[in-house]
Amino acid sequence: MPIFERISPRTSTTEGRELGKRAIGILSLLFITILWGSSFPIIKIVVSYVNSFCYIFYRNLIALLILSPYIFYKFLKKMIEKRLIRDGLITGLVYTSALWLQGWGTEYTSATCSAFITGLNVVFVHLYTILFEKKYSRMLILELALSVSGLYLITKPSGGALMGNMIVLVSSILWAVQVILISRYAPADPITFTYFELVPSLLYLVPTLLTGELLIVNREVVMGLIYLALTCTVIAFTLQAYGQRYVSPEVAAIIYLLEPVVATVFSYMILGEKLDIMQLIGAVMIILSITLATIENTYISERRISKRMMNT
Repeated sequence: MPIFERISPRTSTTEGRELGKRAIGILSLLFITILWGSSFPIIKIVVSYVNSFCYIFYRNLIALLILSPYIFYKFLKKMIEKRLIRDGLITGLVYTSALWLQGWGTEYTSATCSAFITGLNVVFVHLYTILFEKKYSRMLILELALSVSGLYLITKPSGGALMGNMIVLVSSILWAVQVILISRYAPADPITFTYFELVPSLLYLVPTLLTGELLIVNREVVMGLIYLALTCTVIAFTLQAYGQRYVSPEVAAIIYLLEPVVATVFSYMILGEKLDIMQLIGAVMIILSITLATIENTYISERRISKRMMNT
């Protein structure tokens, strides 16, 4: 039997597994993007009652308590790598800073505007790709043009407080750094990585005490914090750490552009915020860029796998 025929079944099986992992990775990122999109009107409600320090501290404290039994088990079994702790803490410093600035800025602008400015992190991820990794494709340029144009149509007409928008813009840069770091570290144990990514947020206990907002009595705020901690932090960040093991950071960033579109829907349902016709056109352009990115990622993956298997 020829060598090519002997390795053909194995090649097909391995290729199928690789594509399957990438498909699950993309679906994971799409799902968490929906969760994150739902968070913006909730964040707007929470920061209307408490300051951003208190919001960050309690949101992540609840998430840490949820994850603690798993981490305690891994610690007893001596299954936690020091590298995972280090990588998680480094990423956590960026994450908590981005989350704080996002919450602070959302106090002064609409949830919809905050969501779409946050979506600009895709631009910074792509700039990183151009400047440091020296790789870009024509299709990716088209996707970026569509996404940026869509964000322009949505953000420019909506106006909003300049101070709030600028603060959220700075947080957008940090969100891009977080996306890049997670893709670089590609943690094998996403739950443990997520836990240590949240640990630096405990530092916000100090300003929370200093501002006298340690005690929260508003039931709506408490329920909002629990929702943000469970779905938008524990579940979302675990799936993000998993999904970005199989999806490049530039494609992941474009998928995350669905976040402001989802945020718009939830902001309308919960807060009554609306988009005009030009903003709706921008939203459609963003969805199109996400679709193109997903198709291209699958195509490139197929070619890389096939080429690698032929060279084996």
